Amino acid sequence: MTAIVRIDDEEVGMADFVRTLKLTGQFESLIEQLVRDKLTVRAAKKHGIKVSPDDIQERADNFRRVQGLHRAADMNNYLNAMGVSLDEFETFVTDSLYQEKMMAEVCSDQAVQKYFKLNSPRFDSIEVSHIVLDGEGKAKEMISYLRDDPDSFEEMAREHSVADTREQGGLIGKVLRGSLKTDIEAKVFNASEGDLLGPFPSADRSFFEIFRVNAKHPASLDEETAAEVRRLLREEWLFARAQEHIIEVR
Repeated sequence: MTAIVRIDDEEVGMADFVRTLKLTGQFESLIEQLVRDKLTVRAAKKHGIKVSPDDIQERADNFRRVQGLHRAADMNNYLNAMGVSLDEFETFVTDSLYQEKMMAEVCSDQAVQKYFKLNSPRFDSIEVSHIVLDGEGKAKEMISYLRDDPDSFEEMAREHSVADTREQGGLIGKVLRGSLKTDIEAKVFNASEGDLLGPFPSADRSFFEIFRVNAKHPASLDEETAAEVRRLLREEWLFARAQEHIIEVR
């Protein structure tokens, strides 16, 4: 067994490390990230993306400065302490550059604008507040009261809601399509500003939720939306790359 940590006379080996990752639920996410990184590097090379020696040197120098490793001997000692060779470090740096350059192309400004133009309705957003109550009777009574006195919504949320938004008067804030349950979302996005909707039961009917639509925002390619588009472009691109390979976790 290859020891990675020693505590007195007890050795913790690689098998122990992997077992701990699996039992704590971290193994899957680490494997997924590793696969994503490798797929991106493969695609970048296939795509003809180049990483120059100057790129590698600049990234390595930045790494050293961030770590406070100002001499070559300091860098060597740092890598030796981690059991990483200079060649392995260079491969790590090179691969990270391939990943960044590939993602820069996948998520370019032109790609973002094109994706947004084709999918703009999904980036419509609304601002909503809610009140969550632990009984259907309470919820029906509440929405009846709010229809007579809509200005009391925040006060009622603070006094009666069991949701963690109660201190904010029930304010959830801005949400995009896909953020709410499908049956609720269709009604909320089709509602007008100021509309009250519900009460909607939870799956086990232990809670009932009332929504108020505070504002509606047609899709616009602002900074927040552009960040979401880049995330979607990245995820869809990685999913497509994964379909091109046989991936097995051993």
